[in-house]
Amino acid sequence: MSSDTTASAQAQPPSADCAEAPPPLAAARAAVSVKALCAFGAKVGDLDFRFVPVPSAQEGMAGHSLVQSRRGADYEREVTLSAIGAGLLVRGRADGYDARRRRVEEIKTFRGSFDAIRANHRALHWAQARCYGWMLCERESLDEIAVALVYLDLASGEETVLEERWPRDALRAHFEHLCVTFMAWAERQGDRQRALQRELGSLSFPHAAFRPGQRELARGVYRAAAAGRCLIAQAPTGIGKTVATTWPLLRGWATQKTHKIFFLTAKTPGRAVALEALGLAGRDSESLRVLELTAREKACEHPGKSCDGEACPLARGFYDRLPDARREAIGTRELGRAQLRSIAQAHAVCPYFLAQEMARWSDVIVADYNYYFDSSAFLFALAKEEEWRVAVLVDEAHNLLERARGMYTAPLAAQPFEEAQRAAPTGIKPRLVALRREWRALQAGQAAGYAALDAIPERLLQPLQEAVSAIAEHFAATPRDAHGPLQRFFFDMVYFLRLSDAFGSHSVFEVTSGDDAGGDALTIRNLVPAPFLKPRFAASMSTVCFSGTIAPFPFYRDVLGLPDDTLELDVASPFQPHQLSVQVTPRISTRFHHRAGSLDALIDLVGAQFMRRPGNYLAFFSSFDYLEAAHETCAQRWPDIPTWSQSRRMAEADREAFVARFQAGGQGVGFAVLGGAFGEGVDLPGDRLIGAFIASLGLPQHNPMNEVMRERMETLFSGQGYNYTYLYPGLRKVVQAAGRVIRTESDSGVVYLLDDRFERPEVRRLLPSWWQLERYILSA
Repeated sequence: MSSDTTASAQAQPPSADCAEAPPPLAAARAAVSVKALCAFGAKVGDLDFRFVPVPSAQEGMAGHSLVQSRRGADYEREVTLSAIGAGLLVRGRADGYDARRRRVEEIKTFRGSFDAIRANHRALHWAQARCYGWMLCERESLDEIAVALVYLDLASGEETVLEERWPRDALRAHFEHLCVTFMAWAERQGDRQRALQRELGSLSFPHAAFRPGQRELARGVYRAAAAGRCLIAQAPTGIGKTVATTWPLLRGWATQKTHKIFFLTAKTPGRAVALEALGLAGRDSESLRVLELTAREKACEHPGKSCDGEACPLARGFYDRLPDARREAIGTRELGRAQLRSIAQAHAVCPYFLAQEMARWSDVIVADYNYYFDSSAFLFALAKEEEWRVAVLVDEAHNLLERARGMYTAPLAAQPFEEAQRAAPTGIKPRLVALRREWRALQAGQAAGYAALDAIPERLLQPLQEAVSAIAEHFAATPRDAHGPLQRFFFDMVYFLRLSDAFGSHSVFEVTSGDDAGGDALTIRNLVPAPFLKPRFAASMSTVCFSGTIAPFPFYRDVLGLPDDTLELDVASPFQPHQLSVQVTPRISTRFHHRAGSLDALIDLVGAQFMRRPGNYLAFFSSFDYLEAAHETCAQRWPDIPTWSQSRRMAEADREAFVARFQAGGQGVGFAVLGGAFGEGVDLPGDRLIGAFIASLGLPQHNPMNEVMRERMETLFSGQGYNYTYLYPGLRKVVQAAGRVIRTESDSGVVYLLDDRFERPEVRRLLPSWWQLERYILSA
């Protein structure tokens, strides 16, 4: 049985004379959905992001159907409505209209306590329902109507109904007030968009001339966008890739009917480079607005406090102060982290959520990969909701593979689990004990400390689902308990179950055991993110994946899930062979079992090159153990050569100090790990770096995990297992490291490839075509 609790109207909207007939739909100057209209103008009160169990989309639809099925024959479901206010066409769909009772209903589903439904959400629900009330008064020529919020408890099936009776003129005044508020903003944004199209249509290239290769890349990006296709582009360092990719998309803004450009980076320094380049590429446009999105933990002004009005002063009354902050923000062309923080401080609002609001009103958004490619990506969801035509630029796109693998990998680790067990209330503990029992049974069934399975055992999924349900019910009943280790592991379990629904040949289920809690885990590990990324590429009008090292193209197209008709572009290097001497040493092997025997010869080569041409060098090794042994040997055999070394778990300040040692005119050798922090993204032009020694092919370690990946790649990609798992990822790191030496057309230097396998034809084919390899014969 449902319970019907009636509440009288408390809100007092502006009064209005309802005698005037509504204008025809053709008179509208802009259009918006009811949902967007109310989200813009009717949200009030606090931010509140405390966790509460939220029904899934399927549960929500089922709940709507259940409520609608309980109504009588006069009940009209899913009522499509529209109306005009202040020249704004507003469209929407009411959940239901009872003609006999003259009542419009807005249906919402929930779990847990009815009193836990947040005030700002309820205010939004009322605003939507009142808009539908006005539209029905207009359609049905009613003098008044009942407006009801129907909240369905999914656990019990009971309804709580809040009802207001509204006269027609008051509903019209409420609707017109929202429309006037939105229309003033929309017209200002419309004027800006028209000016933006004019400005970008005549946008000139920001430099006097194109650099070698820059025009080719810009033309490729423009043509891909014009054709509505994706592009994978390899272009060397130094040609100005960021300007060459952003400028053509800005130039074609009106022609391509672009709504947004998303510029996505793998690392924080990439965002700074992008903002600088966009300032340059769009400098002739006064209307272009560029926004930087920063991670919540970096933007937060009150770390450790939850995002709700009771805990955080910037969340308290956020929606009341947001309009003024938003109004100031639209007057700023570049909304970088510092500018957003300044505006947020002036209006006492949260800078992180102000940035998310401004994503709707900005043209170019610079953000991390996860904002578009993650399973719960904010920008992807927003673009889909708003039906934007989006061009996506993926900077240093070779990084997307490992990042995406991480996004779609779900570990359940023993230590967080044990912390959750200790924090769990008595009623939850039996569910967690049952889960741990099955966990240990899986481990006992594996002889080694690591096993990879092609399926997730059903005996694990049932106790996992039961534990999630029990904790969700607990949090619904006691929302203030939703924090700490129990909540964190709850999220881990929820994501594990979500990925289990999508489990396939692109992933494996791993059971690992270790001597301590940290090595004990159950993991859904993603090997090929293509199935998850394909919809993201399909949703864009064009995605450009560009990097200095993103070859061979078929490898990245396959593993990332780029469309089959993706265009390919390999921009020729502007550098000449005489600028870089590439030496191969056929008598040195850096294979694991040869390292001890070849280390003295390798270090003597480093020392001899330094003595021939003193200056700054980088020496790259495949592991920290190898690096430390080489550094110690160098100190013993060449004590007069200044050296410095990368360390394990290096702090940011130490990384900066490492790079700072490479001064112009300086001398010394920095020892680093290949594929680490100093193998890419480090710019040392001129004589800040004149050479590099690369003591490895960069091949990933041969271990059970990588062998599982090799076998899976072999099956999925027609015998390409070794190349896709070991050779291609390894050689990319080598080319990246060598690329630190030549940064400009005036640079020169030397690179030593210290392994006899660099002589092999299949390896040489993967090295840059402009390199001319020479054999360096060690003296006896």
